[in-house]
Amino acid sequence: MLLEGKVAVVYGGGGAIGGAAARAFAAEGANVHLAGRTQRSLEAVAEEIRAAGGSAETAHVDALDERSVDAHADAVAAQDGGIDISMNVIAHPYTHGTPMAEMSPDDYLRPIEVAVRTSFLTWRAAARHMVQRSRGVILAFGGSGDPLDDYYLGGTQVAFEAIESMRRQLAAELGPRGVRVVSLQTGGIPESIGDPAMRDEIERMTAPKTMLKRSATLEDVGRIAAFAASDHARAMTATQLNMTVGAVVD
Repeated sequence: MLLEGKVAVVYGGGGAIGGAAARAFAAEGANVHLAGRTQRSLEAVAEEIRAAGGSAETAHVDALDERSVDAHADAVAAQDGGIDISMNVIAHPYTHGTPMAEMSPDDYLRPIEVAVRTSFLTWRAAARHMVQRSRGVILAFGGSGDPLDDYYLGGTQVAFEAIESMRRQLAAELGPRGVRVVSLQTGGIPESIGDPAMRDEIERMTAPKTMLKRSATLEDVGRIAAFAASDHARAMTATQLNMTVGAVVD
């Protein structure tokens, strides 16, 4: 198993993306802690993991609240001896479809504020424990890329670019302490969308623009996240893992 005995914290672990990563971590042997604000969805993912023979615990954590994040990370580290993997896939608020020149400041800035604050708080909490043992992996999700034609994204792309800037900075600071920081660069995961009609529409829009003529799946997310968190990727830090199925060419 790639992650045997590792301790993983997934913020937003009750969502589609977080759940996919959490299930993959557990399948590879990690003890997974699911953190978020909706206990029901967290427990649903945890029950799936336990039913498959994995280890999962849940906790109500507001990733915007400094005390909540720090207290949970401290509790996990005290219980399990440390934190090896931290992944933040908290959903960002968004206003799409409105031209930037017509948006209100609040609508434009809110996703940026949420992305930066939750990333800063969760990464800091994990880093404080990881550096004590000179090992650990912090995973970001989303990555950066060129704006899409004819699709008004508001502050969403700026939020992802901010996370990438933070990732580069933190990777440089934590590298000498044995901690890696990596982003999973995505072109979108239609399977994660709850509305079937919207999911199919986005699949039809995005798949033809990829080199493999398909979209990345939740299974892809889990497998790539588990690889990135494992020692098989120990030479990789300060970078994006391109899982856009060829929508973005490096």
